[in-house]
This record gives sequence, C-alpha cells and structure tokens, in this order.
Amino acid sequence: MISLKREVDTLNELERATNELRAQIERTKASEILNEEDEELTKLQLENMKLKHRLAILERMKALEEAKKQCTATAIISNNLTDSTSSFSTIAIPTTIDEMIPISAHLIDLFTNAIASAFPHLAGTSAVITPVSSNAAKFGDYQCNSAMSLSKTFKADQSSNKSPRDIAQEIVKQTSASPLIDKLEIAGAGFINVFLKKSYAVSALTNTLRIGIKPPQVKRQRILVDFSSPNIAKEMHVGHLRSTIIGESISRLLEFLGHDVLRINHLGDWGTQFGMLIAHLEERFPNFLNESPPIGDLQAFYKESKKRFDEDEEFKKRAYNRVVELQSGEANSTKAWKLICDVSRKEFQKIYERLDVKLSEKGESFYQSRMVEIVKFLEQNNFLELDEGRRIMWPTDEKTGIPLTIIKSDGGFTYDTSDMAAIRYRLEEEKAEWIIYVVDAGQSIHLQNVFLAAKRCRILDPCCHRADHVQFGVVLGEDGKKFKTRSGDTVKLTDLLDEGLKRSLAKLKEKERDKVLTPEQLRAAQESVAYGCIKYADLSHNRLNEYVFSFDKMLEDRGNTAVYLLYAYSRICSIARNSGKDFSQVNKVLDTVKIELEHEKEWKLAKTLLKFPDILLKISKSLLLHLLCEYCYEVCTTFSEFYDNCYCIEKDKCGAIIKVNCSRILLCEATALILRECFNILGLKPVDKI
Repeated sequence: MISLKREVDTLNELERATNELRAQIERTKASEILNEEDEELTKLQLENMKLKHRLAILERMKALEEAKKQCTATAIISNNLTDSTSSFSTIAIPTTIDEMIPISAHLIDLFTNAIASAFPHLAGTSAVITPVSSNAAKFGDYQCNSAMSLSKTFKADQSSNKSPRDIAQEIVKQTSASPLIDKLEIAGAGFINVFLKKSYAVSALTNTLRIGIKPPQVKRQRILVDFSSPNIAKEMHVGHLRSTIIGESISRLLEFLGHDVLRINHLGDWGTQFGMLIAHLEERFPNFLNESPPIGDLQAFYKESKKRFDEDEEFKKRAYNRVVELQSGEANSTKAWKLICDVSRKEFQKIYERLDVKLSEKGESFYQSRMVEIVKFLEQNNFLELDEGRRIMWPTDEKTGIPLTIIKSDGGFTYDTSDMAAIRYRLEEEKAEWIIYVVDAGQSIHLQNVFLAAKRCRILDPCCHRADHVQFGVVLGEDGKKFKTRSGDTVKLTDLLDEGLKRSLAKLKEKERDKVLTPEQLRAAQESVAYGCIKYADLSHNRLNEYVFSFDKMLEDRGNTAVYLLYAYSRICSIARNSGKDFSQVNKVLDTVKIELEHEKEWKLAKTLLKFPDILLKISKSLLLHLLCEYCYEVCTTFSEFYDNCYCIEKDKCGAIIKVNCSRILLCEATALILRECFNILGLKPVDKI
C-alpha cells in the first residue's frame, strides 16, 4: 500500500504541474493579440512552443504513472487473492507487450509455468534460460536448458526414466503463447530453442523511440553507495580513481533503475594526523584565527608536519594534545581543522567536477558522537571484551578470526569504531535497505568483519538489509608494477587528467579534426575523449582484477575502447543529419514510417538492442560494470555490420541523394538512444561531432 500511495502522490504532482503549464500556455496565447510587428511577439511564440513541448513530455509521464498505478493496484489485489493452500502459483504472462522488457526474465516465467503444468510435482522449479550467440541464429535467440537437469531429477527419485528430449517435448506442449515468441524448436539432446517475434521487436523499438527508454521494473529501494573517500590534507591520486569512477557508475545505474540512491563520500577527516597539522599551522601561521593562511599546497604542508612529527618529540606531544582538544570541541583547534578541511574540499571538488561526479560528504568526524553511542550500545548488550587493555568485539559468536578493536588501550577510538557507528547510522537513521562500499580489495577482511559484527549485534538484518563490498584490484603501470611516476611518486589525479587532455587533443589533431570542428566543438571532443577513455579503460575491465593503465591503448580507435565507441556514436548520429530529412520530431516520422526488419542484419541489430533491460538487471545483481561495456561494444560492432550491408542513404555518382530508407534511419536513431543511455550510466559524455 505504501508503494501505491507513492504512485498516487507522484501522479497528483504531475497533474498539478500539467495544469500550471496549461495556464501558462493560455496566457501566452492571449498575448499573441499584440501587433504582429511587436518585438515581444516572437519571444512569446517561442516560449509558447517550449511550454507546449514541456506539456507533451509531462502528459506522457502522467500516462506512464497512471499505468504504473494500475499495475501496482492490480498486483496488490492479486496478492491478496492468492490461494494460501497452493504450493505453487503460476506467474501471469501478459498477452501483449509493446515495450522493451527483460526477455530472459519473461522466458524464465514462461517456462517455469510450463514445467509446473507438465510436471506438477516439480512445480516451483525455475527454468534455466541462456541467450544464444548472435552468430548462431539458426539455433534461435534463447534456449531453455531445463530438460537436462530435470532428467537427472527424475532418475534420482526413480519416478521416471524420461529422456531430456521427452521432457523438452512435454514442456513445449505446456508452454503458453507469448507475444515475444515466434516459434519453439527442440534440438539435440533436449534443448528448447526460442525464436523471437519480429513484431515484438518492431513494437518495442517504436515505443522506445516515442517515449524514451524505460528502465526494467524493479522493487524500489533506498541504497547508500560509499565511494571515493580521499583523505583530507592529501591530494587525490590514482589510487582514488577506481573507487570514484566505479562508485559513480554504480550510483547512476541504480538511479536509472528508479532506486533512491545516497552517494556518500566517507572522507578521512579525523584522527592523529590532524593533531600534527593543527600544531604545525599554529606555528607557521599564528594569526590563522584572523587571517586565512596560504596553505594551498596542502601536500607540502602535510609533509612538513609529518617530518616534524617523526623527528621532534616535543612537537609530537603538542600534536597529541591538539587531537584531544579537537575531539573535545576546543574552539581554536576546531577552527584550524575546518580551515584545513575547506582547502582540501575545494581541491577535491575540482576533480569531481572534471569527472562529473556527485557526492555528499559525511566524513569520519560526523560519527564522533555516534561512536560514543555505539560503544554504549555494544557494552550494554555484552558484545565487548577486555583484551590487554583494549575493548574488542568478535565478529561472530564463535569468536574466531580477527576481532574489532572498539576502544584502544589509551581510550581512543579506531576505524573499527567509526565503521560500526557508520553502518548503524546508515541502516537505522538513514533507513538504507542496501549499503554498497566501493573500496579496494585490501579492505576485504576488514569489511567482512564489520558486516559480520553488525549482523551479530542485530544492526544488520539479512532478512531486510543487503550489504556489499564492491572490491577492485590496483592500477598497474605498463611495466606491470603499481602505477607510479618515473620518480617513484604516486600519480596525482589532477596530473593524470591533464595528461589525458593533452594526449586526446594531439590525437584529434593527428586526425585533422581541428580543421573541421569549431574551437568549441574541438574542446568538447577533447574532454569527451580524454575523460571518457580514462573512465572506460577502468570500467571495461573486470573490477576484481588489476589492470594496466596505458594512454596509448586507451586512445586507440579500434577495439573495445571509449574512442571507438564515441566515434561510432558520432557516426550514427550523423546519418539522420545527412539524410536531408527531418528526424528531430521522431513521433511525426513514426506516424508515417514503420520499422521493418527484413534484412538479416537489421534483425540482428534489433535483437541486440532488445538485450538492454536484461543487461541492466544482470549488472544490478553483480555490480560488474564491464558487462555494460561489453554490451556497448557489441551494439557498435553489430551496427557496423548492419550499416555495411544495409544502405540507409543511397546517392548517385555525383553524390546527390536518390533514396532514403527511413525505416533504417529509425533503427539508427534507436541505436543512438540506447548507446546514449549506456554512456550516461558509464559517465561518458558523447558529442554529435568528433
């Protein structure tokens, strides 16, 4: 009922916005009685057109929300009417579908029902569905492989000696008609080959062009993604690259699916290092309370203070005193700390803006009071034990493995304390249902222990919470060792981005793009290629593995690279532009032109585009973004096959257009639409001209 109420509220808000726009349109219409020579008339007419366009979008959204509301209400009624005595309820299969849906999920429902009908004692057995390689179209588009495993089940319980092929025949007999399926064929030992209907593809792609890409329906959740997490007073370096890029893309994916996503930057802004920074600040700039100190180069400032901390015992004592003062809220120490944090934030923000990353900060300091509370909570529930002066907590009741140190022997808190306070805050105060930590693989054991400890003290309930550590390998240089500068220093992230801009511009000039693009277009292309290739090189590798950072490979325009994809997208966009026809109002074109899929390469491209919802659902479960990169590459290579074999625009020997195949150009537009959404999730910024 909560979900239905949310849909109703959304619908009411859309109704209000629609009425407001209608009123504005009427006002602009009334204003058109002005003299035709009035200078304001053109402006008013232009505004009227914009308002009408916005109204059309809102009305489409309103229609979608109304449909969602009806579906939600129907689902609630169906659930209430379900026979509680039934051990298995069949899944309702829609008789008509005119939008892109997860095909694999639909087929699983279809064949799961068929198995239940064919073999009632196996009701509830989920069907096994696999997509068929696009190069093996004669075997269909998908396969149901359940017959083999069911045959083993029959043999194990000695209820029957049916062969897999016999079982497959029974399943096919009980398979209901589907608007997605053209035909079923049994092949080999008992594989059920599924051939898709072209009419479904035409309807789904047409609908997508009319109203845009709709995400597959999922249960909406409140999800917190913890990523990036640099340390105050230290510059962001290549070690922060993967967490930032992967976390941003995961957030974009989950937001596209309709989840309520909290993007959290767990800054390192508390602890011993701030004692030495504050003590050093007081001596270097004693007037810092009244005049902002010139500490723009925080990295150098940090190194100076660290050197003194390591070599000067008197300075070390003062630093420890400043930590105590800071954590107790002493005014001067707090102001010094804020100054240092503000300088760092400004530098971080420059990086985030260049990478188009959005985050909300909740650093370690935010949890100071909550660390006190978590200690009380754990003590009251007898989860803490004394161990050589420390107060520890075992992650499990068996008390094996590595315990968390909640209170140090000197009475101070640790990362274990702040992480326990953070997970409690996120689940109990932020009401997150799913928390995702995008942190390097080296933190695997630590986070596993935090999750186990949170379960043990019932902060994290596996029945209603999900916690994932999205781990990743390190970035390597071309020598196969950890990526560093020639001098052996860690590579600064700002230097890496600058180098990317320099190399991408050189690549564009090498292709003489500077001679055909305006300065503004060249700059947009330069940034698109530079930042895109850095992001894509990371995301296109399985995050669980290390990867070699190489600008030369990133900037190649062949193979699965950002440059290849961006060039391909630009070429696709140019087709409609060069056709001599107006495809800007695609709905008008669709009123007179139907997408046709007669050529085998047209059909192959359409089927590739239809995989998009399945790919998104698969990634939302595994959080492996290289799967989306592989899909983008598949779309582009399949499009290339289509374009090489299917003329969209035919010209005579003089270059004059003699024929335009509008159906194929609509297929180009659908391809561009899906690629654009993929790029948005991956954080790439495509340009129409490159």
